[in-house]
Amino acid sequence: MALAAALAALLLGFLPAPAQARPGRAPDRVTVGDRTFIADGRGRALQWRGFNLADKTNRGTDAFADIHESDLEGMAARGFNLARLAFFWDDLEPSPGHYDRGYLSKMRRILDWADRYHVKVVLDAHQDVYGPHFGSRGVPDWATRDEGLPFTPIPDDWFSEYFEPSVQTAFDHLYKDADLRAAHARMWMTVAAALGKHPALLGYDLMNEPFAKFLEGEDLPAAAARFEATELTDLWNRLAGAVRLVDRTSWVFVEPTVIVGLGVPTRMGHIDDPHAGYAPHFYETAMETGADYDPDGTFIPAYEAAISDYPTRNRMPVLVGEWGGNPYVPHAGRFVTDMTAALDRFSSGWTWWQWCRGGGYCFLDAAGAVKPNARLLVQPYARAVAGDPLAFAYDPATRTYTLTFRTRDNAEGPTEITVPADTYPGGYRVEVRGGKARWDGHAQTVTVSTHGRPGATYEVTISPR
Repeated sequence: MALAAALAALLLGFLPAPAQARPGRAPDRVTVGDRTFIADGRGRALQWRGFNLADKTNRGTDAFADIHESDLEGMAARGFNLARLAFFWDDLEPSPGHYDRGYLSKMRRILDWADRYHVKVVLDAHQDVYGPHFGSRGVPDWATRDEGLPFTPIPDDWFSEYFEPSVQTAFDHLYKDADLRAAHARMWMTVAAALGKHPALLGYDLMNEPFAKFLEGEDLPAAAARFEATELTDLWNRLAGAVRLVDRTSWVFVEPTVIVGLGVPTRMGHIDDPHAGYAPHFYETAMETGADYDPDGTFIPAYEAAISDYPTRNRMPVLVGEWGGNPYVPHAGRFVTDMTAALDRFSSGWTWWQWCRGGGYCFLDAAGAVKPNARLLVQPYARAVAGDPLAFAYDPATRTYTLTFRTRDNAEGPTEITVPADTYPGGYRVEVRGGKARWDGHAQTVTVSTHGRPGATYEVTISPR
């Protein structure tokens, strides 16, 4: 009864009070200049590298059949520390109010595997073209109201199906109808109550690639701006509030609309949550339609210019939930190199679409070997910095990684740098410049321990032996 009353208050606009940090505790985030990082319990700034895990084919009793323990083991073996796990509301709640506990158990089993290999997980409430009513996955059929409008599948350009009036109408009802708003919030309460205390859980991506209904006369930028400033901001605050009724500490990640991929800044408002992160996607539009990457194009600078203002103003960590491309196009190697360099400039982490075997954007080929250009994703990175990360970069041409950081009085423990064995098969050497420091290399980790006063600056360089 208490949770039902709290949910009712939430839907009426009375959000639960945000959890406040306790005095004397390490910060939950670290802001350095215009960038914010998630912090661990020791105050260290964290960075993330990993993959999406998604099984869109199997459902019901076969749900998640294409996701195995070996996937998490394989990620960890190459130095990755994050998985974004797609789940589908239509599988979780096949009929109103009836949740599939077996489905939740399968999600928990994947979290157990992740914990075994020291990989954190973001749970992604995935949808493509709304849900099964339109031949896809996501929002259940019983929560689909299209007002009887026609729908025409477009198999060769599935994203265009978002512009069908029936699909846009279904989204509009999800955001506006009181009973669907309540059902959406209860779904997230159910997930957070079941899995929120799991040690592998980093947080929740509240809805994949949200879309909206266009008003008469609106083009895509105008519709996106209106939707982001109003309904989308309200949606994120409402769902975050539902999560907080049962989980006060995990992160919630919110997405802008896909217009950001065209270099258009988001118009989202403030997310009133103490642990909110920003999770945009980073896809090159031309490559999405089959073209090669253009190394001289303007896509990356336009995206970088558009992406940073919102998280900077709101002191939100940026974790790019999806990016990727065909690893077999002629300029694929340059694409991966340019994209990872850009991600190092504006984000604190990312997950490539996706960890799978086969064609498309899969990291592995059908035999389970890493695709040649996808190998460039395996790079050194500082997964935990005991202080403020001032600069970090990897040069794939020389296989040299550099990290500059400044110590801080509320950050304890060593700085930990992941050094994948695939990057340095012949071994590596480490140089540390600054005050008193020592380093130690063990397996895929270099630890740097500093012994000077807070405020000292260190530069770490890792290169082939």
